[in-house]
Amino acid sequence: MKLGVFTNLYRNLPLDEALALYESLGIEAVELGAGGNPGNHHCNPEVLLADEGALAEWLETIKKHNMTIAALSVHGNPVHPDPEIAARDHRDFVNAVLLAEKIGVDTIVTFSGCPGGAPGDKTTNWVTCTWPTMYSDILEYQWNDVLIPYWREAAAFAKAHGVNKIALEMHPGFTVYNPTTLLRLREAVGDVIGANLDPSHLIWQGVDIVAAIRALRGAIYHFHAKDTKIDRYNCAVGGVLDTKRYGNVAERSWIFRSVGFGHGMEFWREIISELRTNGYDGVLSIEHEDALMSKYEGLSYAATFLRQSLMKEPSPTEFAWEKSFK
Repeated sequence: MKLGVFTNLYRNLPLDEALALYESLGIEAVELGAGGNPGNHHCNPEVLLADEGALAEWLETIKKHNMTIAALSVHGNPVHPDPEIAARDHRDFVNAVLLAEKIGVDTIVTFSGCPGGAPGDKTTNWVTCTWPTMYSDILEYQWNDVLIPYWREAAAFAKAHGVNKIALEMHPGFTVYNPTTLLRLREAVGDVIGANLDPSHLIWQGVDIVAAIRALRGAIYHFHAKDTKIDRYNCAVGGVLDTKRYGNVAERSWIFRSVGFGHGMEFWREIISELRTNGYDGVLSIEHEDALMSKYEGLSYAATFLRQSLMKEPSPTEFAWEKSFK
């Protein structure tokens, strides 16, 4: 396994300076924002695809800091009911795939997106219940008329260009938001579709992370190292569906935390062990969104915490303790 980072945390710094900072913390791999919500501050596919010199310089900068590229990220909504937004986010996805092909990266991280509730809608409609029955009708439309057709075509395009892993972040607000919906889309589209497993978004939904890893065996293509802390008192009154702003820490039912501040070492070591047991031995990409800690403090703490649990060497193939002794 490798320690990684989602580099848009320091999007305000030039790439060379950001990578130097990450390298000083023992980080070995980068997940680069290439459009969509993460922006393209450190990786602009349109520029890099059009300018071989810029591409060579960009790759050399990454190499200079002893980093590998784990994935390109274009978290967006390519099935948005507003055609301009959908086209923009789809274009970012396409450009990221083309750049990934050129540099030999096989993983794109993104969202499934969320359509409107019916043809002609202008805004997205995230459904969280099946009754009244209009909500069931919305889900049928979203899945069968929009989501599955889009991702069948997008997955075929990605695969044709050497991107075999579309890692969808299971995020509330989008149609794929938990392991069940991820596996539903994967079954309909094929194994190009997999998961970016970010525990933080699953914890507050009540999902057991170890159970999720087991359910997603063979389908985990990327991993975000981010934690969540449930406020048991606020949650006891308001439940987990909380629309208060993230900065309103004292009143929210839950908040994102740096790794180790939502759950302890035993929790995270169980997750890391379960990942390896179920076939994921890749990058743990730190994503910092902690409202109580500065960028550097949160990132450096997470890096130090995770280095104590990462398994760097391959699993053993022989087990001496199984042999009989005479």
